[in-house]
Amino acid sequence: METLRTPDDRFADLPDFGHEPHYADVPDQDGGTLRMAWVEAGPADGEPVLLLHGEPSWSFLYRTMMPVLAGAGLRAIAPDLVGFGRSDKPTEIGDHSYARHVEWMRSLVFDVMGLDGVTLVGQDWGGLIGLRLAAEHPERFARLVVANSGLPTGDHPMPEIWHQFRAAIQTAPVVDVARFVASGCARPMSDAVAAGYDAPFPDESFKAGPRAMPGLVPTGPDDPATEANRAAWGVLAASPTPVLVAFSDGDPITGAMRPILEKVLPGAQGREHPTVTNAGHFLQEDAGPELAAHIVTFVEATPAAR
Repeated sequence: METLRTPDDRFADLPDFGHEPHYADVPDQDGGTLRMAWVEAGPADGEPVLLLHGEPSWSFLYRTMMPVLAGAGLRAIAPDLVGFGRSDKPTEIGDHSYARHVEWMRSLVFDVMGLDGVTLVGQDWGGLIGLRLAAEHPERFARLVVANSGLPTGDHPMPEIWHQFRAAIQTAPVVDVARFVASGCARPMSDAVAAGYDAPFPDESFKAGPRAMPGLVPTGPDDPATEANRAAWGVLAASPTPVLVAFSDGDPITGAMRPILEKVLPGAQGREHPTVTNAGHFLQEDAGPELAAHIVTFVEATPAAR
């Protein structure tokens, strides 16, 4: 597997994101290794909150949430998916698969970090990967926060706007990452923040990850990930793990998943689930501190067994 690594100077002077990065190697599932990156905030002995980003963003997306979580005594951990942020970037679209992304993240958070008692926060692909981990390793998770995400099996059609997004990012001669993120926000984005989203990708050769991910979402019942995702639903639908469904009011891509999660997951029953207003698909960018405050309240209301 051939990979690229974004030069460090691309990440200099990021607005409100001065965290020192951490790195570790994980098996690349192809006989070699990949370097994955993450940032942290908060006490090392705080309850871990795993902040998983999606497509085509990176851990920078969580920069306004991490101080709120850390201030509440939680250990906020934001990894970069393989192909994104400071993590290594396989150069071929075919190097990416749903199963590989689940295993890469599993290797990092369990084998390397040894996390336990985890509160998952998953948005976009962060939910698709994180919910699989929660179903396949339920003993590791104390709580689940699903924010503008879901766990598609291909048994139900995706919205037309998602198909338009997939076609655009797969066929565009140049993938304008910052523009794609901005188009998924309800509030204006500064030039400095836009540059932060572009930082991991010096040129098109670094963008196999962003180009690959839309094609990995299951869209039919014979998709390679369908069986595993159906099995994950079976586990989650019987799990008592507390769940917070924290969606925005302006996401046409995942909005239809919210009532399903609230109805099907036992851990979501009898709970008041917040709606983050004036926010789009990337609600962390639009309203990060507000979302983080909801997470803190949720953690405090669901003390984990020690």
